[in-house]
Amino acid sequence: MNDEINDAVAWLKSLHKIDIPVLKQTARELAKLKQDEENLSARAISSVVLKDPFMVFKVLTYTNSHAGKNQVQDILEVEQAIIMLGTSSFFANLSPNLLIDDRLKSNASALTHLLKLIKRAHRAAYYAADWAALRKDLHSEEIWIAALLSDFAEMLMWCFAPEKMQIISDRQQQDKSLRTKEVQQQILGFHISDLQKELIKLYAMPPLLTELMNDDDKTNQHNRVQNVLLAVNLARHSAKGWDDAALPDDFEAIAAFLHVDVARVLYIIKHPDAQLLN
Repeated sequence: MNDEINDAVAWLKSLHKIDIPVLKQTARELAKLKQDEENLSARAISSVVLKDPFMVFKVLTYTNSHAGKNQVQDILEVEQAIIMLGTSSFFANLSPNLLIDDRLKSNASALTHLLKLIKRAHRAAYYAADWAALRKDLHSEEIWIAALLSDFAEMLMWCFAPEKMQIISDRQQQDKSLRTKEVQQQILGFHISDLQKELIKLYAMPPLLTELMNDDDKTNQHNRVQNVLLAVNLARHSAKGWDDAALPDDFEAIAAFLHVDVARVLYIIKHPDAQLLN
């Protein structure tokens, strides 16, 4: 293990002593549901949890680290996790105590960056789950979660090291030629991609999610891995509009994956030019 990964591991280990915060909207919606806990379904809770990558991470890591003796498989879906916990146990052990909005209330720029990153993750999750359904994948929630958490290490950094992340962002804005990994190494002492890998190991994320979120092997032809990678790429490249130079290649790759033409892809992803092709 090199020094970069050692630094990433050390940083992550410090998080073991910290309660992971969640979005204010998540806390508000869960509090409202708790008022009618006796008539509450696991599906109602999971619909709230799945909007917030921080809450998804908390639920899955807590459930899999508190597995019962009879549990032989990792919990890969939020609703499944909540059913196993029970609503009373869920609220007793996973009710939000800290809010991201409060943690970053004195750093509006960092909060804005983080919220944009979460919005991009939502788009990736939506695309991935939609394509999974088109391919008749019976476990599309697993695909949703993998896409939603694909940049979770970067989200954590904006939450817990906002000043350093701001420096990285500012430097890249000033010099477009700067390689992301190089500036991350200079400021953080490690690459965020390495942090993501160690995050998965340290928090014992389910093996399937590990596979889905591993983009090291660009030739990996596993359909579910391809689904997540294509969705994450599309969300990233379209985050600032539909004029990114990488998007035509994304459209071609998605068309091949879904076995349709590019015009159909534009319709499926609700591209603004799709109406012009009708």
